[in-house]
Order: sequence, then structure tokens, then C-alpha cells
Amino acid sequence: MADEQEIMCKLESIKEISSSTNMCSFPSIFTTQWLHLISLSSSPTGPSCPSLLVVNKTLQMEKIKARLKAEFEALESEERHLKEYKQEMDLLLQEKMAHVEELRLIHADINVMENTIKQSENDLNKLLESTRRLHDEYKPLKEHVDALRMTLGLQRLPDLCEEEEKLSLDYFEKQKAEWQTEPQEPPIPESLAAAAAAAQQLQVARKQDTRQTATFRQQPPPMKACLSCHQQIHRNAPICPLCKAKSRSRNPKKPKRKQDE
Repeated sequence: MADEQEIMCKLESIKEISSSTNMCSFPSIFTTQWLHLISLSSSPTGPSCPSLLVVNKTLQMEKIKARLKAEFEALESEERHLKEYKQEMDLLLQEKMAHVEELRLIHADINVMENTIKQSENDLNKLLESTRRLHDEYKPLKEHVDALRMTLGLQRLPDLCEEEEKLSLDYFEKQKAEWQTEPQEPPIPESLAAAAAAAQQLQVARKQDTRQTATFRQQPPPMKACLSCHQQIHRNAPICPLCKAKSRSRNPKKPKRKQDE
């Protein structure tokens, strides 16, 4: 009688497990087998050992089946989350590359403007030298004319600075100093620099994840951060391959002096 109660308890446990896994009822084959096992357990001779073994194994199987379904649902949920994370990463990388392209176009315009400014400075220097040369020729000639006019009792002619205030050597020197002063590039805002650094860290982390399966790793080349877009580039690269900005060394080498022969 105790064995029969044990079998009935196990049957109820299996039914509870089945109901927790959204199973309405056992298949007909299982119902028939359970009725047969119960009839064997209630026989006068008592339940046989194979009957109890089938009950125990079936109960173990149903528990594992319930765990398997739960794990599979968790697996599908995690796969969906991983897909969403990768899509978000792709969007972030696209946004970063869009900003990098904007920086590249801006620096391309800056390079064109720098060349235009240099050409204009050369033209201004040529005009400045020509104007100073004419001023040097004019000054002694005017003094000679003033001396001749004084011999004739005439008044001296007014100087150029009296007629035009700008026509003086001080003005030329001042203008030359202003023309040769190069405008300083404004610093990149901290928010943009932080965003670029964060994007760089995400890209580096993603590359490291894809390379974890490699057994051996080559030693990376010496790198440096671009002063414009803050991306990692080769240390000896003259131009940033991303934003096309000129790479300026923070510690330029001083030219070697030739020894006196």
C-alpha cells in the first residue's frame, strides 16, 4: 500500500511538471502505461522493481524536459537581446564614421584655405617689398625737390605721411607682422573629444573580441592619436587616413648644424 501511494505521488508530481510547461495532459500512451503500472502496484504480489524504475526514470525525464524548455526560452531571449545590441553598435559606428567624414571634409577645406592664405601672403609680401622700394626711391627724390624749391623761394612739398597717414615705414612693418601671424586652430570641444575617445574604445573592444580566437597575436605597430579626430594612426603617418588632417609632431627634430670645416 505504501508503494502504491509513492507511485501516485510521483504521478501527481509529473502532472504538476507537465502543467507548468504548458502541457494540457499526458499523451494517451503515457496514460495507458501509468494505469498499467498502478494496476501492477496494487496487485497482491506487490509492485515489481521494473515498474518503480520506469516511474523514477519518467519523473526524472519530465524534470529535465521542463528545465530544457526553460533554458531554450532563455536562449532565444538572449539571442534577441544580442541582435539588438549588435544593431545598436552598428548604428553607433555609422554615426561615428559620419562625424569622421565631416571632420575629413572640414580639414580638406582647411588645407585648401591654408594654401590660399599662403599664396595671398606671398603676394602681399611681394607688394610690400615693391611698396617699400618705391618709398625708398621717393624719399631722397623728394628731399632733392624740396631743396631746389627752397633755392627758388618756394615752400617744400608736404610729406607722404601728411597726405596719407598709412604711407609710412611704421605702417609697413606693422602690416608685415600681422600678415605673417598664423591663426591658431581652436581646440576641439571636450564633449566631441570625449565622444570620439569613447567611440574609439568601443571599436577597439569590438576588434579585441573578434580576435580572441587567434592563438598568436602580432605585435601592433607604434601608434599615436590624431590631434584632430583623436583616432589611432601610425606614428610615422604624415596625414591621418580618416580625417585627412596633417599630422604635426609634438616634438619636432631640430636640424643638425654642420660642423665648421
